[in-house]
Amino acid sequence: MELTRKKVGILGGTFDPIHTGHLILAEAAYESFSLDYVLIMPNGNPPHKAGQVNATMEQRTRMVELAVADNPHLKVSDFEKTPQDYHYTYETLEFLKKEHPDTDYYFILGADSLVHFHTWMEPRRICEACSILAATRDHMESEELTARIQELSRVFGAHIYPMETPNIDISSNMIRERVRTGRSIRYYVPEAVEEYIYKKGLYCPA
Repeated sequence: MELTRKKVGILGGTFDPIHTGHLILAEAAYESFSLDYVLIMPNGNPPHKAGQVNATMEQRTRMVELAVADNPHLKVSDFEKTPQDYHYTYETLEFLKKEHPDTDYYFILGADSLVHFHTWMEPRRICEACSILAATRDHMESEELTARIQELSRVFGAHIYPMETPNIDISSNMIRERVRTGRSIRYYVPEAVEEYIYKKGLYCPA
């Protein structure tokens, strides 16, 4: 008897801090593609943001834990907490595939990221290890998106599926700036995350 394969989404990011837009994106992927669950995975030391991460890995992971505590199909992964120089997406995906051969992984990213996908480390290996769910939240024109998906499929053998999501104009940088300038972040982040940010004095002026 053949066992049913699991379908697991992965939403990576610095989550500095995690916000409502991230959670809506993860929920949309879970619902739209009938995933078993979505792993929210804080980046340990992303090469494209070297020296730009404000909160520690421990603090960012804790904020994600607080954000998803009441959602059984959103789970936290601290896989990238290991203290290596950089964590590359292809390495993480290949490790997960090896550890869980019964699982198909769906990597969630913004459609705008497809424009630069060829500059990522080992894009072909990423495509071999997962399918990609491209969230069209940044008003990328449908013709442009379709052309880019076709190109990446041809060049890297990618399996890319567009995913409609609300265009929620929230960014972690915006939230950090609001904290720094003393403005409210209520509803931008879950209440428990807001409390944690103020309790730990994150993003406040030095």
